[in-house]
Amino acid sequence: MDSSGTHIWLVLVKALRVMQQHAERSLEGIDMSLTDFGILETLLNKGPQPVNTIGQRIHLTSGAVTTAVDRLEARGLVVRRSDPNDRRARIVTLTSAGTKRIEAIFGPHKEAMDRLADCLTKRERATLIGLIKQLGLSAEERLKKGT
Repeated sequence: MDSSGTHIWLVLVKALRVMQQHAERSLEGIDMSLTDFGILETLLNKGPQPVNTIGQRIHLTSGAVTTAVDRLEARGLVVRRSDPNDRRARIVTLTSAGTKRIEAIFGPHKEAMDRLADCLTKRERATLIGLIKQLGLSAEERLKKGT
């Protein structure tokens, strides 16, 4: 079996692509983009967040996250408020309508994604998560060092 870094990368990319297709399919018909879902899911699970933190968490540029938050705000799903600790920052919070919407969507999405992981035991999943995190953190550190 090929255990090279290149093979690990290829396997991860292929798995990610197929899992993303499943994620997108689980969200079909919700009248919301994957980006909008990601923002609402972040706010549901992490609480109110600065706009730039949301962008970092779901890997969006500042312009893209601002546009998405504008879209969600226009739909009444989120509100932006000034950060009391930093006047330059804006905190995004779910509205009650936003909370109801993401809770209704998130449950079925989570169930669909959990079904994908049914081929692994709970212990195998925990091991996989730990190894992928270890690999990602190491790669991130190498990027910072330029190696």
